[in-house]
Amino acid sequence: MVYIWFLDKYSKGLLKIKIFSELDNQEALETVAKLLVETYNFEVVVEYIGKILDHNSFNNKRKQYDAWKLVEIYGEKRRMNEYLLLIVEGDIYASGLNYIFGLAWQGVAVVSTHRLRQEFYGQSPDRQIFIERLVKEAVHEVGHLNGLTHCNDRRCVMAFSNWIGDTDYKSWTLCQKCKSKLGKLRAQ
Repeated sequence: MVYIWFLDKYSKGLLKIKIFSELDNQEALETVAKLLVETYNFEVVVEYIGKILDHNSFNNKRKQYDAWKLVEIYGEKRRMNEYLLLIVEGDIYASGLNYIFGLAWQGVAVVSTHRLRQEFYGQSPDRQIFIERLVKEAVHEVGHLNGLTHCNDRRCVMAFSNWIGDTDYKSWTLCQKCKSKLGKLRAQ
């Protein structure tokens, strides 16, 4: 589990984001934290702790974790002025879809590293590609937590990723339209 505390310059008080992570990769987690700061203007402190998936969210028939159940379970643990970002290693899905890279709802987001790894596609491990994919999915899901929706600009980090090629194609940054939307959302 990684705790990230940040002070949002647009908010009236302390807003906290906790990243609960099963990923034991300090470089990847620090990169995610750094680019969340860069994208959303947060001050961040990171602390690594441990594992989060359990049998309550596991679908034995699918051999996957139900992302909606994870969001529900951790939503009950969320405090006011706090977002949770879960980084899990197990494969996740949402009803009606074979798999998803991530999901965000009511202050809780989950990102799975399972399909972000080159090894999943029968290729050699690539640390840099993995970190880039993780950053993009984390920035995307935190964008949803901040009120952003999917973007039609395929290069924008808020573009929907239907497959790993979409994730690889998009950048980790918000397009000008989404930056403008974010500014308006924060001004409300």
